[in-house]
Amino acid sequence: MDKELDKSNLPEHIAVIMDGNGRWAKKQGAARVFGHKNAIKAVRDVVEGSAELGIKHLSLYAFSTENWARPKKEVDALMQLLVSTIKNEMKTLLKNNVRLTAIGDLKRLPEKCFKELDYAIQHTASNNGLNLILALNYSGKWDIMQAVQKSVEYARENNLDSEDIESSLFESFLSTSEVPDPELLIRTSGEFRISNFMLWQMAYTEIYITEVLWPDFRKEHLIGAIKNYQQRERRFGKVLSE
Repeated sequence: MDKELDKSNLPEHIAVIMDGNGRWAKKQGAARVFGHKNAIKAVRDVVEGSAELGIKHLSLYAFSTENWARPKKEVDALMQLLVSTIKNEMKTLLKNNVRLTAIGDLKRLPEKCFKELDYAIQHTASNNGLNLILALNYSGKWDIMQAVQKSVEYARENNLDSEDIESSLFESFLSTSEVPDPELLIRTSGEFRISNFMLWQMAYTEIYITEVLWPDFRKEHLIGAIKNYQQRERRFGKVLSE
């Protein structure tokens, strides 16, 4: 790994919006699905690089609730690709001590997809290395709404008043309740938006935008993003220095 990287100042949780597959495919004169297939190499590189660095949590925004609005042919291909990728990567995940988890409205995934995902989650549960979090059928708004609903139900069952619902209680019902908020968000393809991803959790996340399209993203790009992160002063709304 890069000698200039400060191993004592690594983000504990990195989130990635993997954008640009369609544009990458268009440049090749191919269908969008071709871009999704070639994005697997980028996923492997980033997972491997994160594990080598000792990053504890890596969240990949794989499929949003809004993605269902894409052409059926593309959605079907994405789901088939997800199933085959999980199958093919199982040995590598186990070998590299990577634990697979997932967030989102997972029960709405196609049955075959959900079963493969659940199988992989169960069979990597004892791994204690990198926690690879796939955001599937996920959106920040959905996450907040389901946490609100659970908070209200909890308050009703425990005879709590509305003012008793503190942020710590609310956060315990978010799909990310067991992991720290991401310190670094990487977005590829040069778009300046967070696309409904972890809206509550990213209140103070450092955002890194790169023009690199996701299928071309590699370990060196990950390291570059972390280097950029290490040059920033995280203030959380406070004034730390002049």
